[in-house]
Amino acid sequence: MTRYLLDTTFIIDVLNERRGRYDVMKSLAMQQHEFACCAINVAEVCSGMRRAEAEKTEALLRSLDFIPITWEIAKLAGELRQRGERGGKTFSVPDMMIAALCITEHLTLITDNRKDFAMPELTLYPLN
Repeated sequence: MTRYLLDTTFIIDVLNERRGRYDVMKSLAMQQHEFACCAINVAEVCSGMRRAEAEKTEALLRSLDFIPITWEIAKLAGELRQRGERGGKTFSVPDMMIAALCITEHLTLITDNRKDFAMPELTLYPLN
C-alpha cells in the first residue's frame, strides 16, 4: 500500500472530472492505497471554489488524510527552495512545503507539475 499526497491541480481535476484524474484516483483507491492532503491544498482549492461546488469540494477534501505541516517540514521546505536557487531554479514556497511534507512523511506526490518538484529524494506518481 502506498500513501499519496494529492497536489492541488490533481484535486481540482478530480473534482471537475477532467483529464481522467477521477479514474486514476478510483483505480488507486480500489488497490487500497491511501490519499492525503495538507493545509496548502485546502487553501488553494478553496480559494478558487465556487459556492455551488462547496459541498462536493469539502466532502472530497475531508475524505483525505490531513497531514499537518510541522516545524521540521517548514525548515526542510526552506532548505529545498534555497538549494533550488543555488542550482538556478526558482521554486515557490507552497510547492516546497508540499515537497518537504512528502519527503518527511514518505508520501508519493501525485502532480502534473513535475518541473515544480524536481528533487531527487521526492517520489512522484507517473501521470501521463
